[in-house]
Amino acid sequence: MKRINSLLLLTALLTGGSAIGQQKAAVSKDPKMDAFVNELMSRMTIEEKIGQLNLPAVGFDVTGPILSEGVDEKIDQGLVGGVFNTFTPQAVRKLQQRAVTNSRLKIPLLFGYDIVHGHKTIFPIPLALSTSWDMDLIEKSARIAAREASADGLNWTFSPMVDISRDPRWGRMSEGSGEDPYLGGLIGAAMVKGYQTNSLANRDAILACVKHFALYGAAEAGRDYNTTDMSPIRMYNEYLPPYKAAIDAGAETVMVSFNDINGVPATANHWLLTDLLRNQWGFKGFVVSDYTGVSELVAHGLGDLQTVSARSVSAGTDMDMVSEGFLKTLKKSLDEKKIGIDVIDLACRRILEMKYRMGLFADPFKYVDEKRAETEILSAANRNDARKIAAASMVLLKNENQLLPLRKNAKIALIGPLADNQRDMIGNWSAAGDWKKAVSVMTGLKNMAPDLKIVYAKGANLVDDPHILKQINANGAEIHADSKSPDELILDAVKAAKEAEIAVVVLGESAIMGGEATSRTNLDLLPNQQKLLKALKETGKPIVLVLMNSRPLTLTWEDENIPAILETWFAGTEAGNAIADVLMGNYNPAGKLTATFPRNMGQIPLYYNHKSTGRPYNGVSNEKFVSRYIDSSNDPLYPFGYGLSYTTYSISPVKLNRTDLQKGRNLEAAVEVKNTGKYDGHEVVQLYIQDIYGSVTRPVKELKGFQKIFLKKGESKKVIFKIDEEMLRFYNSELKHVAEPGDFNVFIGSNSRDVSQATFKLSN
Repeated sequence: MKRINSLLLLTALLTGGSAIGQQKAAVSKDPKMDAFVNELMSRMTIEEKIGQLNLPAVGFDVTGPILSEGVDEKIDQGLVGGVFNTFTPQAVRKLQQRAVTNSRLKIPLLFGYDIVHGHKTIFPIPLALSTSWDMDLIEKSARIAAREASADGLNWTFSPMVDISRDPRWGRMSEGSGEDPYLGGLIGAAMVKGYQTNSLANRDAILACVKHFALYGAAEAGRDYNTTDMSPIRMYNEYLPPYKAAIDAGAETVMVSFNDINGVPATANHWLLTDLLRNQWGFKGFVVSDYTGVSELVAHGLGDLQTVSARSVSAGTDMDMVSEGFLKTLKKSLDEKKIGIDVIDLACRRILEMKYRMGLFADPFKYVDEKRAETEILSAANRNDARKIAAASMVLLKNENQLLPLRKNAKIALIGPLADNQRDMIGNWSAAGDWKKAVSVMTGLKNMAPDLKIVYAKGANLVDDPHILKQINANGAEIHADSKSPDELILDAVKAAKEAEIAVVVLGESAIMGGEATSRTNLDLLPNQQKLLKALKETGKPIVLVLMNSRPLTLTWEDENIPAILETWFAGTEAGNAIADVLMGNYNPAGKLTATFPRNMGQIPLYYNHKSTGRPYNGVSNEKFVSRYIDSSNDPLYPFGYGLSYTTYSISPVKLNRTDLQKGRNLEAAVEVKNTGKYDGHEVVQLYIQDIYGSVTRPVKELKGFQKIFLKKGESKKVIFKIDEEMLRFYNSELKHVAEPGDFNVFIGSNSRDVSQATFKLSN
């Protein structure tokens, strides 16, 4: 009976039942702040309290279909809590001045913006940052972004995005850290620390905003804004951990996702925003909707604008981005007793407390400093760090016969629509970044190796497909057909390749083909690019394929036919210099994939930490009645954790110091790693664990640790991982976080596929 009751309770929670776990004001540990906010709220009208919950969009960049109107007048009336999309010290000063001069209570504004992978100095897209497996570099990228943004008038970023995604059709995979919850949580925490520093009182600290809460990366069919449906056990074990890790790291704000969860859209989901986020996880900050997320609940079918606004604020959404549903309807709902004043007071208090803690009441112009903007933004030091971080994010997928690195005096044909391109280097979600400041591959190679003989040919338009072209050009891609025909472009490229020793071909997506609202149903290189690559192969010249893309692509033909492939993603402002560093051997690539590359679209979703079945396929036999395809391998093209180097490494079999793990103790799993090649380099040694038998089915392996180590050529190093009971915990069918006694496999290797294993037992 106890089990049945717990499941009934869980069902009530997951359906967003508002009777369970009502919102309560958190007990503050700052009496001075409490007194200040209490006194201020005692003087506020209902309209002014609701005004603090209003976040309109004004400024230079629009990320949705609506731009707010009449904002100046609303600021004067105290009906705005923050502004989205306005930056620069001059523009921020103007609006902040209105708030603290014209409004009755002089309450300062928050200024938020999408600082996703850099502000003006643009770093690699987040998916690329994750492939560095380097938390220090990732935190540094967020720290630089915060310094630049805070010098440009901003105090709030809508980052990090920690959604787990296993479907590269989804364009927003580019904005997250891939498919693994453990790694995703570490990255989310590192970015929170980089943005917020150790104190919001610091002048270069900005608010982090964990998004999209929750499960957004599991949208059906990989289509943006689509529904999400999953079991609670999958939710807790595989999708929720990165959000919690970022919140545990101190993230002060959370953005709600567009999707529904168990039939209730997240923006109005009381279980998600109050019972889970606040009551279970102890989150103390405030929650903001996504762009027009409140008004979109009408299209979801939850009711008219008044109904969905009341339901959202009651569920735990504190701030309404752009919809103005709160501003227009909450007073009416209050008058009609559809909500209580306590709901409005609580949301208002959370926002006022944040402004107090940031020091905005003491100094509303804390983030307005033109001198800081002159010295902090796009500095030489920032660009140098961006170059190093970009190089660390690149993944060498293939290097047959050590074709790379290039000789510095070689004659190369540099070919492709992305080879001498600045526009696409900074990728999607580059927001305030200026592509004109970016370094192209052509420029990077010339900077790195002045003696390199380069013959250039465009080879193909970046996009020829009229349907894709129409869509992305409408959203700012700025792709124009070359004056030469496609056949003439290929002939030029073939001629260039024949004149050179080696062809470096730079292909992939337009930056605008990734990010929000860019779902795709085909992840091959575009047909015109494939045609170019096949024509170049016919020349017989060795080819290095340099890829730029926002997500894993399907590269089966390329892997079979091209001897060297370098994944560079979209590497940011210093892209060309960083790519040149890798191509010329100035940096030995060490990136490792954080998202599985499928062989074909039919395998999607494909991820390493899947579960077994009752009829698993061994990958060898032709047995019919097992879980397999008849027209394709089950295996990915490139597995999670995969990435080559210019050197080679050997990793010894796993050795355990004991095979019986007792609760309260740990055991050590060790390997000897040796650099057996000709170059110094970094290797990411990865630890995976499998719970062989459990009360519920468990993944075939799960990442539980890694170490990125540097080895000089010929050098060896012992790598030791400590395994304890906490690492073995998971959520069982009753959503209890447990470690069950029994047998476990431990795997250590260079990726999720190439591992050695040992077995141990967890005792009672």
